[in-house]
Amino acid sequence: MPESSNRVAPELRVGHLYPDQLNMYGDRGNIITLRQRCVWRGIALRHTPIDLGEELRPDEFDLLFIGGGQDKEQDEVARDLREVKGAALRAAVDSDMPVLGVCGGYQLLAKFYRPAEGPELEGIGILDAWTIHKGKAVARCIGNVALQWGEQTLVGFENHGGRTYLGAGAQPLGRVLAGHGNNSEDHQEGCVYRNTFGTYLHGSLLPKNPHFADHLISLALRRRYGQGAESYMRPLDDSREWQAHDAMLRRLGVAPRRHAAVG
Repeated sequence: MPESSNRVAPELRVGHLYPDQLNMYGDRGNIITLRQRCVWRGIALRHTPIDLGEELRPDEFDLLFIGGGQDKEQDEVARDLREVKGAALRAAVDSDMPVLGVCGGYQLLAKFYRPAEGPELEGIGILDAWTIHKGKAVARCIGNVALQWGEQTLVGFENHGGRTYLGAGAQPLGRVLAGHGNNSEDHQEGCVYRNTFGTYLHGSLLPKNPHFADHLISLALRRRYGQGAESYMRPLDDSREWQAHDAMLRRLGVAPRRHAAVG
């Protein structure tokens, strides 16, 4: 990397897939958080919506986001994801582009979603996971949730009727400390493959978890600019965010962890 006095301001390009169809529980807040945390560090962030029928060009992006939606929206999105954007999305994932899929986006990045009624929805199969809705007689997985993520914690809100199960070799995002997670059975939440992250955490996820937002930004910077790009990630004053984060942990009966700054 060049010396700081000679640096050109870095730029990141975020592609937001299906923003009109998949935007439950304020998931657009994830994009707002990424943008603001970049702005505070002098990093330009360009946000581009990618709608139904539009081609995905992975060379034009550094990070991709897919939010959550209702079953009726997921049908047309699943078809578009497979038939229009599938090959490009797989290429992006295999090149280690960071991808975040929340709720419905998480389910569609996996193998299939079997609803309580109607035909099975085929996913794109990037994540070794599948989801089964066991019917309206089975209570939804709903409420606040806390995860152990490495040495840190993640908090959020979940509301999903489907139960997601991981393949034998799949890696969960975290271990459930409070809440339901993937299926309210095995204490796992989310799924990770390379730099692709699937999770049920709404809230929005990233405003409540600044360290995870910075993790995604760091991955994108490193992929585009090399290892030295981490020097752009100067620590920010997240005291208020951590107060809210820790308040949620205490509310769920989970002891707060020590917070490590990025940078």
